[in-house]
Amino acid sequence: MSELNQDWLSQLPLTSIERVRSVSGGDINEAYQIITQDQTKYFLKVQPQHPQSYFDHEAAGLRLIGNVITTPEPTAQGQINGDAYLMLNWIDSGNGSQRDLGTAVAAMHQQHHVQFGFDHNHQSGNIIKNNQWQSDWATFYAEQRLDTLAEAAQKNHVWNNWRQAHFAQMRSEFIDYYHGHEVQPSLLHGDLWSGNYMFATNGTPILIDPDVFYGDRELDLAMTTIFGGFSDQFYQAYQSSYPLPAGFEKRLPWYQFYYLCMHLNLFGESYGGAVDRILANY
Repeated sequence: MSELNQDWLSQLPLTSIERVRSVSGGDINEAYQIITQDQTKYFLKVQPQHPQSYFDHEAAGLRLIGNVITTPEPTAQGQINGDAYLMLNWIDSGNGSQRDLGTAVAAMHQQHHVQFGFDHNHQSGNIIKNNQWQSDWATFYAEQRLDTLAEAAQKNHVWNNWRQAHFAQMRSEFIDYYHGHEVQPSLLHGDLWSGNYMFATNGTPILIDPDVFYGDRELDLAMTTIFGGFSDQFYQAYQSSYPLPAGFEKRLPWYQFYYLCMHLNLFGESYGGAVDRILANY
């Protein structure tokens, strides 16, 4: 579906649509701005040929994070002519403070659960993220994140014996460490790179496009270190609000690996060197 026709739009729970335009934010989904005659703006995501449940995970994540800090609010969700859609309120973009962003992320991470995981699984590309609840972080991360990525890399022909050997050693060290160190399950954004935060016109920090589950908050912070876009002020404000346990820098590569290996699976060998630099330490 390359554009929304009148029949499709007429089935949205809106009256008097005045304008529809395609906008960025559609790497995985098609994305549109809708403006009604009273000048109310909405952000519409469409995933062609998927059931309504496709957006359950994102909608639940936005509502959970939105209990603590600002997110776009889901206003409607459904399926039209075989296409899943999620409609959110539109937020105009402005400028804001990295300190406020760090404080906001810390507030999100202070939302806790008794177990690791979430009620929904989530799909990234051809990889299903298994969010089955676990009481043990080492088990959840090793079996439901690391092993899934290694198996996918094998199937995608971006794996070899050297990577497998060093991966097995890294996995073993991770499990040994966390069997002796307790982790409290925190509400995670799940994809916390610079493209997934923005500021409202009044400077309020806003998180978008979450892939939530409850896990080690250091996994979220590891993502902030990979592609840039987070300043020293962000980390200082985070630490002031919710200090990290000592040794974060030593644990960081275990979590950076997750995101880099995910990108290796999704985008190919251009991420191989970054994956290998981490694996070479084990």
